[in-house]
Formats: sequence, C-alpha cells, structure tokens
Amino acid sequence: MQKTIITVVGKDAVGIIAKVSTYLSDHQVNILDITQTIVDGFFNMMMIVDTSGSELTTAELSRGLDEVGVDAGVTIHAQHEDIFNMMHRI
Repeated sequence: MQKTIITVVGKDAVGIIAKVSTYLSDHQVNILDITQTIVDGFFNMMMIVDTSGSELTTAELSRGLDEVGVDAGVTIHAQHEDIFNMMHRI
C-alpha cells in the first residue's frame, strides 16, 4: 500500500468533495480515510489515500490536484506519507 496525505483548504463551496473524489476515482486512487470541517465558511479536509492502484506518481497526482483546486477555488496539497510524517515529527 502506498499512502498519500491530501489536504484541501479554502472558502466553502458546493462540489469541493465531489471534484476531488472524482479526480481520485478517475485515477484509481482509493480513499482510505477522510475528515472535513467547515468553520465560519472555511472548508478544511484531510484525506488518506492509497495510490498503489494508480499509474500516477505522487508528483503527477499533486499537479493534477493543484488543477482541481484552482477549478474548485481551494488549495490542495498531496504528500507521500513518509514525507508528511518526517515533516510533522516532534
């Protein structure tokens, strides 16, 4: 299993989850866990996904999600689990 951490942040709008989920599904990326909150009109979502079924590299996935984010009006970051863990070690 190859886990990637995806974060989505921005002003809340209709269809954000749908756009991100559709992109992931189209590229054979399985959503393992998802959490999202909306606070005072601001949308925040974190996903843990399995990219082992996808032909995309993490960099390609990240670039594609950047485009989805522009279309949805949010900022999307995707990082391989190992990089995410190293950046958030105490």
